[in-house]
Amino acid sequence: MTVYSPPLQDIAFTLHHITHLNTLEDIPKWQDCGLSETENLLAEAGRLAAEVIAPLNRLGDKQGTSLNADGSVVTPEGFANAYRQYTDAGWTSVAAEPTYGGAGFPLVVDVAIQEMFTSANLAFSLCPMLSVGSVVAIGSHGSPEQKTRWLPPLISGKWAGTMLLTEPQAGSDVGALTTRAEAQPDGTYKLWGQKIYITYGDHDLTENIVHCVLARTPDAPLGTRGISLFIVPKRLLDADEHPTFPNNIRCIGLEEKLGIHASPTCVMELDGATGELVGEVNQGMRSMFTMMNKARLFVGLQGLAIGEQARQLATTFAAQRLQGRSTSEANHSATQVPINEHPDVQRMLLEIQARTEAMRGMIYLNALACDLAAAHPDPNMREEAQQRADLLTPISKAWCSDQGVQMASLGIQVHGGMGYIEETGAAQIWRDSRIAPIYEGTNGIQAIDLVTRKLQLGEGAALKALLAEMSGLEPVLDEAIQTVSQAAAWLAQHPGNDALAGATPFLDLLGLTIGGWVMAQTWQVARQPDHQNAQIPATADFWAQKRTSSRFYLDQILPTAPGLLPAITAGAAALR
Repeated sequence: MTVYSPPLQDIAFTLHHITHLNTLEDIPKWQDCGLSETENLLAEAGRLAAEVIAPLNRLGDKQGTSLNADGSVVTPEGFANAYRQYTDAGWTSVAAEPTYGGAGFPLVVDVAIQEMFTSANLAFSLCPMLSVGSVVAIGSHGSPEQKTRWLPPLISGKWAGTMLLTEPQAGSDVGALTTRAEAQPDGTYKLWGQKIYITYGDHDLTENIVHCVLARTPDAPLGTRGISLFIVPKRLLDADEHPTFPNNIRCIGLEEKLGIHASPTCVMELDGATGELVGEVNQGMRSMFTMMNKARLFVGLQGLAIGEQARQLATTFAAQRLQGRSTSEANHSATQVPINEHPDVQRMLLEIQARTEAMRGMIYLNALACDLAAAHPDPNMREEAQQRADLLTPISKAWCSDQGVQMASLGIQVHGGMGYIEETGAAQIWRDSRIAPIYEGTNGIQAIDLVTRKLQLGEGAALKALLAEMSGLEPVLDEAIQTVSQAAAWLAQHPGNDALAGATPFLDLLGLTIGGWVMAQTWQVARQPDHQNAQIPATADFWAQKRTSSRFYLDQILPTAPGLLPAITAGAAALR
C-alpha cells in the first residue's frame, strides 16, 4: 500500500500567499461559485486521494492492464470502483462551465485538487486529465450542438475523453500524420489510420470514450496546414443519445512501458470509424494546441506531484532508517541514529522539499494566469494575463517535469540500496516520472517554443513585465533576473541554430529564477514575527519549515542560475 498524506497546509499557503486566491472573489465569474469553501473541498479531495486512490498505486504498478481479444482493455483491480467514487464526488467537474454541469471554480483551485490525486496515483490521474483535454477542445471549437451532446457526460465523468494525435511516423512532427477522413452524405466522416501512444485509448472505467482525432481530408494541404480535428466516439449514439453501437475504432495493442503500468497506452486502429468534424476543415492545429496547452500545464503538475510523493516517501524512510552515529556534539552517542540526522541526508531532503515548493508556486501561478485571461473584466488585463500564461506554460511543463525526475532520483538516493529495490516504492516513483519530460511535447520542444515564440510575446513585453514583478525581493534573485535579461538579449541577437542550441539551458535558467521568486515570497511571509493575521492557520513548526526551505532555495539552489549563462551563449559551434 502506498502511503500518501495530503499536504493541505502547503497547498493552502501557496493558494493564499503566492496566488492570492481571495482576489478572484472580486471577479464577477467567481463571486458566487463558493470560493470560501475551497479549504473544505481540498480536505475532502485529500481524503479520497489518501484513503481510496493512493492504496491502488502499488497494486496498479504490479498488475498493469490487459487487452482482450475484442480490443477491450481491463484496468487493474479496484480502479473502476475508485473512478466511480471520484466521479460521484464531482472531481471531474470542478473547473468546468456550469452550463454543461460544471461547478465553475477557477482553474487554480482545480489544479490544487488535482495535485493530490496525481501524487496519490499518477497512472490513475491520467484518465481524467485526458478528459479535460477533450472538454477544452470541444468547448472551445465545437458547435453548440456538439457542446450540448458531448460536454455534459464528459464533464460528469460518465464518459472519458482522449487525444489521438501521434502516429508511427508522426510524433513531434505532427504535420507528417496520414490518418485520412472522408466526408459522407449525411455530414459525418469516415476515418482510417493508426494512432500510437494513446493514453487510456480503451478501458473499462466508463461506458463511452470520446476520442479527439487529428486527420487529413482528401486534397488537404501538406504539413500542419492540412490537419482537421474530429470527434470519434468508441460507441455511436442512438436516437436518445445513449452510447449503443460499436464504432470502427479499437485498441490493437498495449505498449509495455518503463512506468505508469496501470495506465493503458494503446495502439488504436480506425477502420472506417464514424466521426464528426470539430470547427472548420484544415483548422485542427488550432484545436490541438487548445488541448495541448492545458495538458502541458497538467504535465507540469505531474512533476510537482512526483516531487511531493518523493519527498514524503524519503522523509518517512530517513526518519526510520538507522545507520551511523551522530556527528553532533549535542547528540554524540555510540548507538545508531536515523539517517535524517546526517547533514548530507538533510541536504537531500531539503532540496526535494524546496524544489517541490517552488514547483507548486509556479504551477499555481500559471493556472492563475489562465483564470485571469479567461475571466478578468478588463480586456487589457485579460490580454496581459494570456501573455503571462503563454509564457509560463512551456516553463511549467518542462522545468517542473524535469524537476520531478530529479527529485524522484534524489528520493532513491536517500533510500540508499533500498531505493533500488522495488519493495520501497521509490523506484516506481522514478519510473512513473520519466514519461513527463517526453509526452505532450518533449521538453526540448518546450524550450524551442519558449525561445522562438514566447519571448517575442508583445514584442518582449510579457517577459519584461514578469521580470519587473519579480525584482526587488532578494539580491540573489535580482542577480538571476539580470542573467535572464542578458540571456534573452543574446538569444534575440543570435536567431537560428545558435539560439536553439541555448534554448534548454535558458528554460532551466528561467525556471530556476521563477522558482526563486516563489521562494523569496515564501521567505518574506514566513519570516514575519507574528503570524496571527496569516491567511492560513498554522503552527510555529510550519512557519519554521517554510523559513528553512525558502532560505535553502535562495542560498543553495538559486545561486546556480547565473552559471547557466555560458551554456546559453555558447552557440551551436560545439554541436556541429
